[in-house]
Amino acid sequence: MSLSPTSSGLLVIGLLFVLLATGMPIAFALGLTAIGGLLMANGIGVFEVLAETMFAGIANLAYVSIPMFVLMGAAVAATPAGRDLYEALDRWLNRVPGGLVISNLGACAIFAGMTGSSPATCAAIGKMGIPEMLKRGYPATVATGSICAGGTLGILIPPSVTMIVYGIATETSIGRLFLAGVMPGLMLTAMFMAWALYDCRRKNFDFGTRSNRFTFGQKLAALPKVTPFLIIILGTLYVLYGGVATPSEAAGAGAFLTLGVVIVMYRLFQPKPIFEIFSSTLRESVMIMMIMASAELFAFALSSLFITQTVAGVIAGLDVNRWVLMALINLFLLVAGMFLPPVAIIVMSAPLLYPIIVSSGFDPYWFAVILTINMEIGLITPPVGLNLFVVKAIAPQVPAQQVLSGSLPYVLLMLLGIVILSIFPGIATWLPTYVMGPL
Repeated sequence: MSLSPTSSGLLVIGLLFVLLATGMPIAFALGLTAIGGLLMANGIGVFEVLAETMFAGIANLAYVSIPMFVLMGAAVAATPAGRDLYEALDRWLNRVPGGLVISNLGACAIFAGMTGSSPATCAAIGKMGIPEMLKRGYPATVATGSICAGGTLGILIPPSVTMIVYGIATETSIGRLFLAGVMPGLMLTAMFMAWALYDCRRKNFDFGTRSNRFTFGQKLAALPKVTPFLIIILGTLYVLYGGVATPSEAAGAGAFLTLGVVIVMYRLFQPKPIFEIFSSTLRESVMIMMIMASAELFAFALSSLFITQTVAGVIAGLDVNRWVLMALINLFLLVAGMFLPPVAIIVMSAPLLYPIIVSSGFDPYWFAVILTINMEIGLITPPVGLNLFVVKAIAPQVPAQQVLSGSLPYVLLMLLGIVILSIFPGIATWLPTYVMGPL
């Protein structure tokens, strides 16, 4: 007896959550669930198309940019670049009340532009920032919460791996997506810094103004180690938007330059550190590709069982205001972000949500930013808040409850950011339109 699409959907989703609850890697859980769904839909003959479907899902030249940007992040994260960036900002903001917190947030924003990864940003800046803030007397909630939230900027400020995945899944311009994330990323960074300044003034956390003092010469001396990386970011963006190269080629150029700079600046002339950089890149890239290939198979299974078509029809048939629909989509993304990593959610949901978004009159590039901010929130909310685990590993003496408590104000700021972007969508769409023209 064949099941209805609704029953099949409940069964498939239930199986997926059961497998995830066992601690099975996400790629394997998605793949096994997809195989089970395809067996229900097509029988044993489905094994003939499994490999073809998975490899076809990632046989896209644009995917080359993912390991290249991952390599950029691995090269920077394997060096003291995060420490140098942090120290440079600390010297310039030392006299500002709460300047150390603001320095960490600024370092996270800049480091995000070099890595495109939230965990890498969180780990690189947190290893220096959290112990220093705790040493200077900042409460553990402030120290850990600011790093936990600042790290999330890694998937919004370009280059962003999640934006690349969204662009491939929805067949939209990756260059335009990167531009769409610039202004919202700066907006969130400014909001985070403004909150840190207000909170530190309110609670009289002015430790920065009473500690080390730096001369103007000492401040300038900290810049040479940071400037090359800023030049690489600007150079990569110029290559991408100046019509010089495609996103994949720009990613390759950026990775080559970053690797060359870190080798020369930090004298990584021995084989071991170079091997570790490439090993880290390989592990993360394979993990991402496995998730995407399995998610492609999962999407194929949902389509074969008519689950995707049924859900799309139900959503499209809802007689509600489009902003109510958007609120429901945001709620779905927030809940999903608590359990799954951004890449898995985007690959599974973006092809389903994209036509609904467009038919409702929303800009797909604006929605990419909204989706990404939801994913940022998921990175610092339990039960699977990846940044929470990264920060806990850096500061094991700080209870998880305090880390979560310190992150909560930033979660509220990100929700406020979604509201602001909904009222003023031009914050996300102005720069892509100005640089690349209207859609």
